[in-house]
Amino acid sequence: MSTTRENGSLYTSIQNKIATVEFGHPASNSFPSELLERLQKEFQKLSENEEVNVIILKSEGEKAFCAGASFDELVAIENLEQGKQFFSGFANVINAMRMCKKPIIGRIQGKTVGGGVGLAAACDYSMATEAAAIKLSELTIGIGPFVIAPAVERKMGLAALSELSLAAHEWKNAYWAQEKGLFAKVFESISDLDKEVELLSEKLASYNPQATQEMKKVLWENTAHWDKLLITRAAVSGELVLSEFTKNALSKFNK
Repeated sequence: MSTTRENGSLYTSIQNKIATVEFGHPASNSFPSELLERLQKEFQKLSENEEVNVIILKSEGEKAFCAGASFDELVAIENLEQGKQFFSGFANVINAMRMCKKPIIGRIQGKTVGGGVGLAAACDYSMATEAAAIKLSELTIGIGPFVIAPAVERKMGLAALSELSLAAHEWKNAYWAQEKGLFAKVFESISDLDKEVELLSEKLASYNPQATQEMKKVLWENTAHWDKLLITRAAVSGELVLSEFTKNALSKFNK
């Protein structure tokens, strides 16, 4: 059952060295700032938990995986500081995922937009269903996917980032995302996806945790500068969201 909480929900269960982190929000599993902060802290906590060897990231329900950042909070931004703080939410989560010592498996069951694509890209290994189409729609409202772009480019390459961000009106299907490297595997059903997520997580949890931690360092080599880079990108978005173009675009969506 999906949450009805305005600020969303976040639950973690730990079993057999596997931590399953599940987030939810009534608006297509989008993220208000409070929920992003909770997710960031959860990854930081699990990173240091010796009872955890691997993390699964999933969202509630059988429809959208994640609709990105909260639209209500986006339209309420009134100044540069608020804008920077709002867009820093996904920056902080991506950096927490990057620095987390444990491998993170993304379980993507449905459509994902904007920051949700960033989350999938920041996972160390993502799997999806055929329903998991992706879109970076930011340019359509006068901003851009600046904060998540480094994560998307690292996983999918500059050509795919260009195609996603410039064709901001287009959905790309799950097989396209697999071809470009975002998803390792794509399944016909959620049950098939869950079986494979369970199998991989059990295998990873059984490996030498020191080895998987060292492997994660290798996978994220040359990204230490993201601490500053992503916050700088958040400031760019924070400024653009105050532009007349974006304010007009958002007002049309808000009607």
